[in-house]
Amino acid sequence: MSVAKVTEITSSSTKGFDDAVSQGISRADKTLKNVKGAWVKDQKVTVENGKVTEYRVTMKVSFVLKD
Repeated sequence: MSVAKVTEITSSSTKGFDDAVSQGISRADKTLKNVKGAWVKDQKVTVENGKVTEYRVTMKVSFVLKD
């Protein structure tokens, strides 16, 4: 039997939401071992002078705990 834990992270990108998700998962995987999935909880953008300058996602990342 395995036990999983869920943690919430926020990640950002100037390219888009998909890139923000990819960068967030990539960074989480450096610290959290056995990352198995993520759920995007929220998406936001930062706007300056009428243009989107940053895409942000808040994710719930699940990972399996070691025995």
